[in-house]
Amino acid sequence: MSYAAAVNVMLAVHEKKTTAVDLYRPLRNYIAYTFSEHDAQVADDDLQTIRQLRLNLEKPSPSSLDLRRDLLISYFRAIAAVEPRFPISPDRSHVHSLTFTWFDAFRSNKKAALPSIHLEKAAVLFNLGAVYSQIALAADPTSAAGLKQACNGFQSAAGAFAFLKDHAAPKAVAAGATVDLSVECAVMLEKLMLAQSQECFFEKVIGDAKPPGLCSKVARQVGVYYEEAYAALNASPLNQHFDRTWISHVQLKAAQFYAEACYRYSLELHEKEEIAEEIARLRIGISALVDAKKSAKGVAQPLLDAANKLETNMNHNLERSVKENDRVYLMRIPAASSLAALPAASLAKPIPLGEVLNASKEKFFSNLVPDSSTKALSKYTDMVDNIIRTQLEKLQQGSEITRVKLKEMDLPDSILALEGNLSLPLDLTEDVEAVQISGGPSGLETEIQQLRDLRRVNQELLVQAEELLQKEANADAQFRNQFGTRWTRPQSSTLTKNLQDRLNRFAANLKQAADSDSRIDREVRGNGELMAILDSRPIESALPSLARPIMSLDGNEDAIVGALKQSLRQLENLGEQRAGLEDMLKEMKRKDDILPKLMASTGSQEDLFKKEIAKYDQICEEIAQNIEAQEQVLLQLQSKNDDFAAMFNLEDFKVAREKSYKQIAAAVAKYREIKENINEGLKFYVTLQDALTNVKQQCSDFIMTRSIQCRELIEDVQRQIAGLNFATDGKTGYNYPSGGQLNHSRTDAQQAEPQTTPPPHPPPTYQHIPAEQPGPGYLQPYPSTGQPDHQRNTQQPEPQSTPPPPHHQPSYHRLPAEQPRPGYL
Repeated sequence: MSYAAAVNVMLAVHEKKTTAVDLYRPLRNYIAYTFSEHDAQVADDDLQTIRQLRLNLEKPSPSSLDLRRDLLISYFRAIAAVEPRFPISPDRSHVHSLTFTWFDAFRSNKKAALPSIHLEKAAVLFNLGAVYSQIALAADPTSAAGLKQACNGFQSAAGAFAFLKDHAAPKAVAAGATVDLSVECAVMLEKLMLAQSQECFFEKVIGDAKPPGLCSKVARQVGVYYEEAYAALNASPLNQHFDRTWISHVQLKAAQFYAEACYRYSLELHEKEEIAEEIARLRIGISALVDAKKSAKGVAQPLLDAANKLETNMNHNLERSVKENDRVYLMRIPAASSLAALPAASLAKPIPLGEVLNASKEKFFSNLVPDSSTKALSKYTDMVDNIIRTQLEKLQQGSEITRVKLKEMDLPDSILALEGNLSLPLDLTEDVEAVQISGGPSGLETEIQQLRDLRRVNQELLVQAEELLQKEANADAQFRNQFGTRWTRPQSSTLTKNLQDRLNRFAANLKQAADSDSRIDREVRGNGELMAILDSRPIESALPSLARPIMSLDGNEDAIVGALKQSLRQLENLGEQRAGLEDMLKEMKRKDDILPKLMASTGSQEDLFKKEIAKYDQICEEIAQNIEAQEQVLLQLQSKNDDFAAMFNLEDFKVAREKSYKQIAAAVAKYREIKENINEGLKFYVTLQDALTNVKQQCSDFIMTRSIQCRELIEDVQRQIAGLNFATDGKTGYNYPSGGQLNHSRTDAQQAEPQTTPPPHPPPTYQHIPAEQPGPGYLQPYPSTGQPDHQRNTQQPEPQSTPPPPHHQPSYHRLPAEQPRPGYL
């Protein structure tokens, strides 16, 4: 017990003493056995830290009480992290080699030595409260700052003992702790610290010269706290545990501040000239003080001096008031039993230490999570997920109801239509935009002209190829007539049959394609009026508008529109609020990690879950209020929209608008049909052009080969003729033509030969082209019903084929020279 040399004497509590204990080795062995050696190595730093904290705790209190307080707080957080991970008990599967020993703070000959973490935690909390009381007692109460420090210190001490009472004392006593760690002792110490804190407040109001009535209330509460502490000291198990001086001190303090309250209250009564009650209050206070002094033995002298001084002041005022009443007021003194209880005003409260002692933010052994904690966390997560899922469904359902209701009421489209802000459905808007980007109906004529140009190019290629073959056939017929049987090479018609057949098929395809082009052209002209709407920019300009009524009986159109807009704004605000609530829910779920709290919790998991789940209550209430408010707004909106529809003839507008939507959709469908046929035509002509170019090249190659053969055959024929002439005129019986004749014959042959200049390199041998299928036409434009009236030939023009193997190629060799025969001219 310590005393402060001040006007009023106060008490502080000494710390409990302990013996040395090594936490490192038992805890490390448990980690290695239960988890793994690797986990034990990872936790080594944490184990060393806890070991050092316990060693510092075992040393005598340092000169700085603040450092001692911080040490106790740090060590309590550390062992709070130990408790859920390391079961300490005699059980062989637990940490069984640890024993904590603590001596009773009020009876040093009594101690408890137990393998219980609950004893360790309760003892640390007790010492924390003791240190707070010593910090308060060390403050200078004669200064304002010192008085405030003392007040806060006693309130913190009360908070520590309250935390001990609620969270550690029951389990410690159940394990076998000493009386100083019992719930009853913690309650008594909490009330004692509150009484001394309230006493500091009393000194302050007296020093600030506050009214007597307020001073009386504060003093009475001081007395109440002391009375509660005195009652606890006189009850089991504390009545045989504490020194008599403690009980006498608390008893005298309780009487002193009851008398102080009577004294201050009598001053207020004297000012009001309520002399009779003043006399009664003074007599009651003096009587209580005298009785307490009689039984108070061993109390500090300063406390007795203060009580005596108060008694003197009260007797002086009592004599004065009795004289005044006897001479002036002559009032009847009321009985003590008839007086009301003195009012009290509590200014001192225990400072909560839950956050200070919260170990959830500590990183001790964060890698070690027991299975029980994992299962508990999973259970809590399921509870949170259920809340989140339910609330999100409510939010989404609310938004969906709004969307459906607004669509049914055609809002806000009808308001926008009234203001000229018309719009198409999103899918139809996208279709129209695609049409306009591709050129629109006005661009179809350009594409049709491309079809015409490609058809003309293909026709020219076909004619050119046919003319090449025909020219070669005419030249071959001329030489055949000139040389007769000596002209032995095959006729052109037998060699060009396949080429000619292909050209005939291409000609038929071109004719069929021309018919399809004509149909497309007719489709464009026939549906021009339908598709013209697609060239409107913006397309919304083609929609009907919602006009105000021509005549109005009451002229309240603006009021109806304004009320409707206001309801829509309210609905929009509620929607934005729901979006914010949804984001808030998801963010709360993301940040909701209770594992550290779960590992640091010493109470019931269900209580922890209930407390943590409660943080979702507010947002759930906000969601419910939002949904309820939306229902009311929708009801108002429906009523106002009915008035709006009746005023502006909304049904006729809807019919006209739907008709425009269908017209635009039909125009888009027809445009796509025509566009698809045009694209198919362009694709057909490009493919056919490649095929015709290939065939034309084959024709050119064929003619080049035939020209070379023609020249060689003419030379052979001329040599034959020259040989006959030599056999007729020579000595050997052969006739030779004259130089002029020979030259003439050669000249005639050269003149008859087509003037084809041979290339500088040997020309390619003509390859016989396999028969090909005719090239395709392309799909005809569909009629307005959406089905094609006919299709073009689906065969594709045959591309230039890969040359067949050499043994398949017809070769045209030089004919052997005939031997001259006598007499052949």
